[in-house]
Amino acid sequence: MLTTQSSLLVRLRTAEDAEAWGRFVRLYTPLILHWIARLGIESQQRFDVCQEIFLVLFDRSSWLANERPKSFRSWLRTVTLNKCRDLIRKQYRSTEARSADVLEAAIDDPSKQLTDQEYNAFVAKQALKLMRDSFAETTWRACWESVVLERPAADIASELGITVNAVYLARGRVLKRLREELAGLWD
Repeated sequence: MLTTQSSLLVRLRTAEDAEAWGRFVRLYTPLILHWIARLGIESQQRFDVCQEIFLVLFDRSSWLANERPKSFRSWLRTVTLNKCRDLIRKQYRSTEARSADVLEAAIDDPSKQLTDQEYNAFVAKQALKLMRDSFAETTWRACWESVVLERPAADIASELGITVNAVYLARGRVLKRLREELAGLWD
């Protein structure tokens, strides 16, 4: 069970906090892989690019914790784009202009980018999955069904054998912890 209440980003300051790094990798791998896929990188290369991105994050962890960029999402997306550009340059030296044009078109395509709301929902949903073991099953389930599945509190309360107020309290506890954990990772 996780008990640390501080921001995950702050906990990444040192390489010794393996739990924080593991949590961060589990939280952000799906998002980074999603971005890489939308940029047209072939599936067998996506994990390699993702690992390179995490190496950049590891190298910059102290800086990120102490002097966060104005928008972590934008900074992370820029690192992702640069690593994808590096891959394209390495692979297609002879046809660099053509392959770079394809990547640049994907970068500039608004349909290939997540909005702030989509990013927050993507990260929050993944974080909630990772936080599941931090709460009693009833508390976590009441929040999940209320927030993610958007079910009415009365239905959830009836199904779980708790009061409607208990659903709202559970939701509030889990979301408070989520905000604390993701402090600095949200724009």
